[in-house]
Amino acid sequence: MSRSLRVHQDYIKKVKLALKRNGFARQKDLAEELGLSLTTVSNFLNGKAVDYVNFTEICRSLELDWKAIANLEEDSEPQDSLDEEEPLTSEAYIERVPHESQCYEAILKPGALVRIKAPLQMGKTTLLERVLHQAREQGYRTLTLSFALADSTVLTDLRQFSRWFCASVGQNLGLPNKLDEYWDDVFGCNTNTTAYFQEYLLPKTANPLVLALDEVDLVFEHPQIADDFCRLLRGWYDIARRGDRSSVLWKQLRLVVVHSTEVYRSLIFSSSPLGNVGLVIELPELTRDEVQELARRHGLEWGSTQVEKLMAMVGGHPYLVQLALERIRCQDVTLEYLLQTAPTEAGIYSDPLRRQLGNLQEHPELAAAFKEVVKADSWVNIESNWVFKLYSMGLVKLQGNEVMPRCDLYRQYFRDRLK
Repeated sequence: MSRSLRVHQDYIKKVKLALKRNGFARQKDLAEELGLSLTTVSNFLNGKAVDYVNFTEICRSLELDWKAIANLEEDSEPQDSLDEEEPLTSEAYIERVPHESQCYEAILKPGALVRIKAPLQMGKTTLLERVLHQAREQGYRTLTLSFALADSTVLTDLRQFSRWFCASVGQNLGLPNKLDEYWDDVFGCNTNTTAYFQEYLLPKTANPLVLALDEVDLVFEHPQIADDFCRLLRGWYDIARRGDRSSVLWKQLRLVVVHSTEVYRSLIFSSSPLGNVGLVIELPELTRDEVQELARRHGLEWGSTQVEKLMAMVGGHPYLVQLALERIRCQDVTLEYLLQTAPTEAGIYSDPLRRQLGNLQEHPELAAAFKEVVKADSWVNIESNWVFKLYSMGLVKLQGNEVMPRCDLYRQYFRDRLK
């Protein structure tokens, strides 16, 4: 199940010092860096409950050992209810239509596999939490495993990774580690992993189990394990659909796989490692009506003119829109000043822009292809491989075989930076 953690009272001073030590002048800076709400970061720094995945992600950014500072004695038990900062009750949350209802319908189906993918900060984690909440409402058991928790050594060896995966799922189910009883190196890692789930883990769950695998893109970065792990998940999906004796048990398992598509920039192939198996949810940008409703919920009495000006700069990117609305609501900036400085290092988007610039600079040929895109004033035809990678990074939009920058923010910033 999904868990919540809080910083132990003895370590609150330490985590606040870590904020400054790691270059974050304000709590808001850390929230923007991670794409989290300011409330979540504030709760973390003040010893209040924070979602398990967010807790560990903040610790990683602040170079803290999450196990050392967490109040494990109080908060280590799984919790069915969500914390008050969760997006389920947030007035600023816009339902993703029709993607939420599609996910809700899918997880009710035996042996379901749902894949939620998009570039960073498009709302994947928020959608995942809502899907898991819906599953709990149906009486299902839920468990979230983030691959961000795996050590780098785990992600470089298939045997170690497979055993870590099995042990982690078992631990979160509250079951003792019995890998040595079920593991036989005569067989391959996928066979052993399947046997451990089929013979030990799944029979222990009376109700359907929704297993959410978050940040799976971290696995994709390691070809020595990625191909086998993807074949494992596809194989489980196929077993549940076969209709034989073992499929009855596998129908109890519903998989939700969440990953950022930005990792595709580094992959040698031009397609998703998981193919098209299961229900694939690719989160789109917000529409004009959704942005206007979001502005209203932020207390901004905007008409169509203000909405169109903002969207002309950042499109309907959820995080970029949300950041602008929050800053304007807090009166940190005006819309006019925000638009004027947006594509510069002095603007509020400097951090995500520099992150994307760094991604491009790691791959000079990809940067050169995007340079041709931002130089043009209309749609551009470039090599298919670059189209796939730039689209996966969220930098371009498609029209047939042609592309253009996803928004004017990217056109202006990268036209200057990729000279």
